[in-house]
Amino acid sequence: MEMARYKPRVISLNKRSEQTFGFYLRVEHEEEGHLVRCLEMGGNAELAGMKDGDRILKVNGTFVDGLPHSEVVELVRNSGSSVLFHVLDEASYKQAKAQGVNLADAHSSPVTNGVSKHAPKPKLCYLVKNNSGYGFSLRSVKGKQGLYMTEVIPGGVADQAGVRLNDRLLEVNGEDMETHDQAVEKIKSAGGALLFLLVDEETERHYQSKHIKIGAWLATTKYLPHKPRIVEMTKGSDGYGFLLKEEPKLSGHFIREIDRGSPADRVGLMDMDRLVAVDGKEVAGFSHEEVVDCIRMSGNQCSLLVVDKETDQMYEKGLTSPPSYNEDREEDLKPKLCRMEKTSAGYGFHLNGIQGVCGQYIKEVVKGGAADRAGLEDEDMVVEVNGVNVEKSTHEEVVGLIRSSGSYLEMLVASRSVYDRLTAKGVPITRALLGETSYAQVHTPETREIRQETPPPALPEEPEQPARSRVSFTCKNII
Repeated sequence: MEMARYKPRVISLNKRSEQTFGFYLRVEHEEEGHLVRCLEMGGNAELAGMKDGDRILKVNGTFVDGLPHSEVVELVRNSGSSVLFHVLDEASYKQAKAQGVNLADAHSSPVTNGVSKHAPKPKLCYLVKNNSGYGFSLRSVKGKQGLYMTEVIPGGVADQAGVRLNDRLLEVNGEDMETHDQAVEKIKSAGGALLFLLVDEETERHYQSKHIKIGAWLATTKYLPHKPRIVEMTKGSDGYGFLLKEEPKLSGHFIREIDRGSPADRVGLMDMDRLVAVDGKEVAGFSHEEVVDCIRMSGNQCSLLVVDKETDQMYEKGLTSPPSYNEDREEDLKPKLCRMEKTSAGYGFHLNGIQGVCGQYIKEVVKGGAADRAGLEDEDMVVEVNGVNVEKSTHEEVVGLIRSSGSYLEMLVASRSVYDRLTAKGVPITRALLGETSYAQVHTPETREIRQETPPPALPEEPEQPARSRVSFTCKNII
């Protein structure tokens, strides 16, 4: 039986702190798998397309079909307000089990709260007033509910923030907007910065047809200038290399005193970053000791969601917390192959590292320069230079390779998160990982694209779970 016949759905559920995801997670006598039951009518799970009897295969990318039920429940609870499920319908699950199909390898199609990942989304736009104002006007339409954007000035604040003509305004700084006077008053009193929830006509029609309430939890954040960051660290011999502190007159837990060259420094943690979540578990309201315990319980690896000051202030405008993971979290675990030709201004990047210490990364990529056009980004980790692996090379050795390359340079790099995740899995980072779908590009003044045809090696499989006798009772947990 071909794997293609079994296609799980990827369902991303988001909820507010006072909500549940709207279903029970169960194991049942003489039934295999972790079952979806008792869907709340109109709840997040039902609206997302979950069905009674669906089996949960993965939680936030972790294959759970063979895990104890209590561990699966804990994974979901620790996800906070956002969780990513891979689910398979009951009939397909039973057929796949009967035929011995490895469901860990099933390919999937993503859905977010009932909406295909490729379906239109509402958007969050952040506007900071300048001397010319915000660069838009509001209008109401006779016989039509709502307020709409008009006179969006090309190149103005609103235009650059992603606002488009005829977008409907749903929220200003986290508050619903129904009347023109209400919106004008809210904008005037906002103090020079606005967070809008907007929807265009197509998107509004799409959600109305599915009877889904549009909220900020469904919105794309791609237009926002500041984003939360997820950093994944592997503990070094001296720990992670930072202190967690509470600051006078500030609410939250803050990253302080980062050791140069430490795991925290390498993944890009910055002084005064506020910690939002540990391994997907939100820590708002936790004591200092409880947060420290969360990090310690992660063992030698942990994933932190952090925001810098600007990002924090932006989300505060919307009276909301940053999502426990962002839209970039599901990035492919692949490096990038970047080729470039030197211009009169050079390659347009700096190579950073600590003298005498292995591990080099990219900084100060010049916008529009050769490196920028090649796809290099700040904080990319350098894996190869002109086909030579440099992960164990010193800064001086890597600089020497680049200088000796003449006017043509080829670099295999990976973002910090991809590099750390692959390294933690024990996967060698080579060109073989690029596969046919890689966006690796050759950037010369004429820019052309080259596709790699080497199939990627298989990632290490999850260890098999020992056989267990089925429970003789129904275990259920509301999720």
